[in-house]
Amino acid sequence: MTAAASPPEVLRAPLVVEFPFTRSLGPVQSAFLTGLRERVVLGVTTSDGRVMVPPVEYDPVTADEIRDLVEVSATGTVTTWAWNGEPRPQQPLATPFAWVLVRLDGADTAILHALDAPDPESVATGMRVRIRWAADRVGAITDIACFEPADGPADAADAPHASPHDGVFADAVTGIVAEARLDYTYSPGRAQTAYINALSERRTVGERCPSCHKVYVPPRGACPTCGVATTDRVEVGPAGTVTTYCIVNIKARNLDIEVPYVYAHIALDGADLALHGRIGGIPYDQVRMGLRVEPVWTEGGRHPDHYRPTGEPDADYDVYKELI
Repeated sequence: MTAAASPPEVLRAPLVVEFPFTRSLGPVQSAFLTGLRERVVLGVTTSDGRVMVPPVEYDPVTADEIRDLVEVSATGTVTTWAWNGEPRPQQPLATPFAWVLVRLDGADTAILHALDAPDPESVATGMRVRIRWAADRVGAITDIACFEPADGPADAADAPHASPHDGVFADAVTGIVAEARLDYTYSPGRAQTAYINALSERRTVGERCPSCHKVYVPPRGACPTCGVATTDRVEVGPAGTVTTYCIVNIKARNLDIEVPYVYAHIALDGADLALHGRIGGIPYDQVRMGLRVEPVWTEGGRHPDHYRPTGEPDADYDVYKELI
């Protein structure tokens, strides 16, 4: 009796896609965020008489710039909602809550935020809510900690109306850092697992389509053109040709590479798909299409650190033009 073969290792890795950027605020957004810091909610009046909260800078009907600011109430009515039973990190509340669209009294549009409620049975369209202000306010949407249930008029005719506001505050907020971030766990699957394992041996392995015979690197498990599975593994490279490139002049956070540097599409010999790689060992202004390059590995590295010129003559354009 033979022992059963152990199943192949399933690769998983936590990945983060993050792109924080700094943006300047115009007079409308500056007034809105500064107002939140002062516990004042501002909207803007459009050409058709509607009050929009949060405010916009350009009229949705005429596209003209608008600055007619008005103050609305901190109480409002839930127009629709969805229950969030498993809050994620950085969300407004750590305990289960409802995402709600709230039309504040005096506004004609709704604002999205969290409602602190014990269970979904306690949430309903039409319920009255009020803003719970954050203890420490800095001029950001998070100055609204969340909404909470409130008593008040259910009839819009009885609700407070918007009143004009000049939007002037001391020490106005003029810029913000917008943080865009996605945390997830990636599992590469059969084809890319084989590709990653081969890279650890300093080999580059793709897969050939049995129909059109194109070799894809990195492999995708199926041919994007023919739609059939690709199981025939093919070792390509290690050398290749620069098909196109860009010069990077802005230093990325947490990336220890001095600018300027070149990032290129490289068609490895035997591959029908170009992959990405950094070009080194040559001044950035001497990189060119058709340049022949080879991988450079670092000790213990699981993928090439960069590619450098091989010293061969440049490839003829007709050889790689279909891979640009």
